[in-house]
Amino acid sequence: MNCRHQPGGASVSPMRIAAGRLRRPSAAPPDGGVGCDPVTPDERWLAAVWPFVRASLPPAPASVVEIGCGPLGGFVPFLDRAGYQATGVDPEAPLGPSYRQVEFERYDVPGGVDAVVACTSLHHVADLGAALDLVEAALVPGGAAVIVEWARERFDEATARWCFARLPEANGDHPGWLHHRQAEWLGSGQAWGAYLRSWEQAEGLHSGQAILKGLDARFDSRLATYGPYFFPELDGISEADEQAAIDRGLIQANRIQYAGRRRSHQS
Repeated sequence: MNCRHQPGGASVSPMRIAAGRLRRPSAAPPDGGVGCDPVTPDERWLAAVWPFVRASLPPAPASVVEIGCGPLGGFVPFLDRAGYQATGVDPEAPLGPSYRQVEFERYDVPGGVDAVVACTSLHHVADLGAALDLVEAALVPGGAAVIVEWARERFDEATARWCFARLPEANGDHPGWLHHRQAEWLGSGQAWGAYLRSWEQAEGLHSGQAILKGLDARFDSRLATYGPYFFPELDGISEADEQAAIDRGLIQANRIQYAGRRRSHQS
């Protein structure tokens, strides 16, 4: 699932988005929900994020570009079903008329678009400012920037321990990113804060505050909130469970939801 890009990985050119942390389901119910069958972490995340994304967009049939849609198509299937003119841009995007297999900085946006969606695609780009400049340039004046991100500076020890205590059994040769973080931390012998700083520096991760600052410098903010982030990968934990732990002060909210509009002129 594009919306859960794994933090870390090799540095990338401004909008060359790395492969997703979780793998997006190949299909979703027509209403954007997750149906009655057992759901994957991917589907849980999409079901949680999609209502915010849709509510932040102009009415269909507005044109929408999703940057870093990943190999299974990102939100594009949801957008198509909702009547939007959707395009997913990613070198690893699927084949088909709704996708472009190209880096975003090499994509020539035809005449500007009404909205750009980016879901956990910014915290690991090589040049955050350049990436946000491209988002701004892609939009028509008044166009919507809809961003879901990770506030990695809020991933403190209490939050990490809470997550690690609720991890499911590792899935064979493909454990989740939280399994990797737990194993690497324990193997490092470092205090959590020192380990986290060394990991962030090695991977070149941008903080949530840096992302919000960059967005506010380019867009008129309509909404910026924090919420649950880890629940799709935890055993028996719902979004509401994670929110309850946030409300009780046990952990920090790590998910950023931002909606802004491109200014009609530069200030």
